[in-house]
Amino acid sequence: MNGLIQPETMPKARGRYDGALEIISYNRGFYLWTLIGISVGFAIAIFLPRVLGVAVAGALVMAFAWIAASIVVSHYVYDRSSVYDFRWMHDRLPRQPRRWLNIHSGLDQSTGILKSIFPGSDGEALDIFDASEMTEPSIARARALSAGKHEARQADFRHLPLPDSSRDVLFLIFSAHEIRRRDSRAQFFRELARVLAANGTVVLMEHLRDTANFLAFGPGCLHFYARHEWLRAAAAAHLAVQQEMPITPFVRVFIMEKKHDS
Repeated sequence: MNGLIQPETMPKARGRYDGALEIISYNRGFYLWTLIGISVGFAIAIFLPRVLGVAVAGALVMAFAWIAASIVVSHYVYDRSSVYDFRWMHDRLPRQPRRWLNIHSGLDQSTGILKSIFPGSDGEALDIFDASEMTEPSIARARALSAGKHEARQADFRHLPLPDSSRDVLFLIFSAHEIRRRDSRAQFFRELARVLAANGTVVLMEHLRDTANFLAFGPGCLHFYARHEWLRAAAAAHLAVQQEMPITPFVRVFIMEKKHDS
């Protein structure tokens, strides 16, 4: 990292395959049952009429290929790419944060890095996990496996426990998509705008429901949201997208600014 990082705040270095192994661990039920289903499917295909058996086997091969691709892409994104190298923020953010907030849903892999690249700033993490809204088994498993590793204040995403206009940068790193309902996301984004100072910035990093992620994750890409969903949520909260950029072909960053009249 660059010279702005203070050694005492440096986060622990990630292992070479930690990202891929974490994805497998968080989704182990899905991977296990899919592999069992594929194995059973091949066993059944042997006894089917030739044409039907070949068709079934082809579909099963595609399912296996998607599993393999999702692991390979996860390794690339989380272990090999610059996704967690946030030094680009020094050039992209309109101003360096003084009081910032990192909002996650129980799996925090970014607060330590943010503190290291913005030394001297006042940074805090909020955990907005809500079991009634965030029902995916993978998020519950991720929370259980990461319990005790990071400190964060629990918060209701509908009513963030912060005064109006109290933070100049809000970070949403792979977290906002866990809010599954559109109206809930809209309410959350209105709360972001409320606590954001005038001309403050929201940094949203997400996978998108697009072609690249479909090829990588198959039906699993439905867990993500399309670009227009994020633009809709931002516009409804009077947040203007100032910059948009890919970090990899599978991950996109939106930098949003609070409009003067909101």
